[in-house]
Amino acid sequence: MEICKAIMERRSIRHFLDTPIQRELLLELLGAATWAPSGLNNQPWRFAIVWDAEIKQKLAGLTRYANTLRGAAVLIPVFLDLESSYDRLKDSQAIGACIQNLLLAVHAHGLGGVWIGEILKNADQVRTLLKLPERLELMAVIALGHPAHGQQSSHRRPLEELIVFER
Repeated sequence: MEICKAIMERRSIRHFLDTPIQRELLLELLGAATWAPSGLNNQPWRFAIVWDAEIKQKLAGLTRYANTLRGAAVLIPVFLDLESSYDRLKDSQAIGACIQNLLLAVHAHGLGGVWIGEILKNADQVRTLLKLPERLELMAVIALGHPAHGQQSSHRRPLEELIVFER
């Protein structure tokens, strides 16, 4: 898939078919995510992989997007490893690039995903539920699956509204 086309066609998918994703494919997608740039190449991202319906249900209870989490084939909580961090802002930006890589790879394989940030208000509960150490700070939960609906439309503001300086 041509990259600019993939970027412009990717959408946040919140409704999924009840169809599994193969673990090998998921690992390929996560591998693509890790090729995001990071300062000093510190690669501060860490992933949890949640297939288990009971754990998905408990995570769903921590966000207003519960139906999306329950309906996903797999959930990927993404964390910042504070022990690998050298600059929180730069590391947060790197994790954003990592998540974008993941979502583009997901789209390129005909799957769908959505970046859930609203769950961050319960970040400590997520980490506790998954029995993860305090050095891992939740950055997002990504819900993945086979899209239940066809291509969705979207729009973007005109570039003229977004460019604040040019000379």
